Amino acid sequence: MRPGIDLAGKKVLVVGLARTGVAVSLFSAGYGAVVTATDEKPESALGDIPEKLRAAGVQLVLGGHAPEMFLDPDLIVLSPGVPAGLPGLAKARAKGIPVWSEIELAWRFLRGKLVAITGSNGKTTTTSLVAHILKGAGIPTLVGGNIGTPLLALVERSADSSVTVAELSSFQLEMIESFRPEIGVLLNLTPDHLDRHASFEEYAAAKLRLFENQLDRDAAVLNADDPEVTRRMPSRPHVYWFSRQKRVAAGAFLHGDQIVFRHEGEETPVARRDEIQLPGDHNLENVLAACAASYLAGASPSAISAGVKSFQGVEHRLEFVAEISGVRYFNDSKATNVDAALKALASFPGPLLVILGGKDKGSPYTPLRELLAARARRAILIGAATGKIAADLEGAVPLEPAGTLDRAVEIAASQAKPGDTVLLAPACSSFDQFENYEHRGRVFKQLVASLESRTSGARATQG
Repeated sequence: MRPGIDLAGKKVLVVGLARTGVAVSLFSAGYGAVVTATDEKPESALGDIPEKLRAAGVQLVLGGHAPEMFLDPDLIVLSPGVPAGLPGLAKARAKGIPVWSEIELAWRFLRGKLVAITGSNGKTTTTSLVAHILKGAGIPTLVGGNIGTPLLALVERSADSSVTVAELSSFQLEMIESFRPEIGVLLNLTPDHLDRHASFEEYAAAKLRLFENQLDRDAAVLNADDPEVTRRMPSRPHVYWFSRQKRVAAGAFLHGDQIVFRHEGEETPVARRDEIQLPGDHNLENVLAACAASYLAGASPSAISAGVKSFQGVEHRLEFVAEISGVRYFNDSKATNVDAALKALASFPGPLLVILGGKDKGSPYTPLRELLAARARRAILIGAATGKIAADLEGAVPLEPAGTLDRAVEIAASQAKPGDTVLLAPACSSFDQFENYEHRGRVFKQLVASLESRTSGARATQG
């Protein structure tokens, strides 16, 4: 039984008015709370959000966070982009005021089973694949969290028979209290968000909070091939593994070309490797994790096989955009850290022209040197991190600063030869020049489409 919360008459402070903060404000007001919402941005930068919230009875404090606001509410809910160390929160906690992320509030209202997926890389692909498999199996399925839809927006559609599949970030997990998924999945652990977390250990600890409230009857699905995951194995839930390298005691593994799920000594084939539509060994790991989670959530082997076979991937994740004059263009804007960029590079034999850069997240770029030297003809650099990337990669591959994405695409198109691949794999966040990685990916695809149109027009004129 999940602990409930009666919001009627409660004073709720919502900090941050991006998509999640708006959802929290409207949800809480709809359940009778007295809501105050605050954001550092002025009203002029928030579009129609202030009007929408005021119409729902939400009070607004914009252009900064007044310290006194944090001392009076019954509950404070932070948006994922708001740091947990925000001034004022320590005093609120000292007074015993709960400080939650949106997923903690949503979990108390959601009905049905919850599958929660986290990790440094592969979250969106795995979450989307699990949902795809479960829907194909005829199981009522909802999808949300860090993948785009706040969990609170799913509450009214949830039912005792439904399964909610949630992608979760470290930012969301670091502020939970009782949050408990029936099935928790940890895909991998590599340094990320070190501009927000003080250390890799702090970042990993936030990820591991996924399992801290689980019971013996719950399931943890873990990567047996990742040493950073295996040495942090949780003690309470039933552990299932996934591995592309070895047979596991319980969970999903690769046996020849067959994906097998093992449970209580019995091995059940659930899919074939040659049916996977997604490139790269990292996507094989994502598929193995999805097979394990889907099996545990109630999907049959035949439904898992059909789902794996029909899944085409997700937007902005090794997404094929176009082939122009023998040059292929791929959008991996979701590669927002160095490890994700490494996985993208490893998915192509080359030759590559790679677009790197954006807002630095605190990790070194030196791990990219070897693969770039082996597979790339050139790295084209954009955004605020250009100087740091150039210093870390000097001598490994020819580097060309471009500043902006549109200039980078122009440079790539002018230098690419038939058989080359132009790959957007930034290894950085997008917030220096774009709203988010989706925005960056859409702009890249628009630039490529414009290039394709110009190239086709030139051909037609010549013909």
